[in-house]
Amino acid sequence: MSEPILATHALCKSFGALTATDDVSIDLRAGEIHAIIGPNGAGKSTLIAQICGALAPDAGTVELLGRDVTGLSTQARAQAGLARTFQISALAMEDTVLDNALLGALGAAGNPWRLWGRVSRDAALRDRAMAALDRVGLADHAGTRTADLSHGQRRQLEVAVALTLAPRAFVMDEPMAGLGAEGSRVMTGFLDGLRQEAPILLVEHDMDAVFALADRISVLVYGQVIATGTVDEIRADPAVRAAYLGEEA
Repeated sequence: MSEPILATHALCKSFGALTATDDVSIDLRAGEIHAIIGPNGAGKSTLIAQICGALAPDAGTVELLGRDVTGLSTQARAQAGLARTFQISALAMEDTVLDNALLGALGAAGNPWRLWGRVSRDAALRDRAMAALDRVGLADHAGTRTADLSHGQRRQLEVAVALTLAPRAFVMDEPMAGLGAEGSRVMTGFLDGLRQEAPILLVEHDMDAVFALADRISVLVYGQVIATGTVDEIRADPAVRAAYLGEEA
């Protein structure tokens, strides 16, 4: 079996008496979607924050491509190939679609403080941004104000911004949030094709999407991983059914 692209080893994080991450070890392998599920308050957001560098663990390590990145900043991890999309949109809503993609490409180039006028005229950065927009089907909306996009299109734009990083792994925090049935169907199809470009660590409450997409699922309850397995294994696990899935299984 090949080495994982992304892995955590015995991550722990407490806030006072509350243990939010309790000895969590998970990994993400090439070509797969590994879903993290669990009830509200299970510690999913805390885990993702530690993986992406927004929050330092009390103990344990995070590895990307076999390299210990636990001490690296969020930006340094992004430049190393870890791309994140957020549950709540982090896009610049008054800027155009292309401007948002250019900002991502600029960060990928490792120089986020360049003068914007120069950036917008940089052919290589524009090509990188437009290629990402084309990949998600938004090239025709490059000049559109981001606030004028549909909710589903904004989700696609977030993925495009992540793609400008030429990522080696995606961490996606509830990409289906706020999408209707049709929007979820479209996003599910898109993510299904994206896994071959870079594997996806997926945090998601939409269980239809999780069951359709995931190669493996890890179930987080009270900060602990209580089970990891295939969709069929997780559906059949009595502890998982009792703790989270219930009738959804």
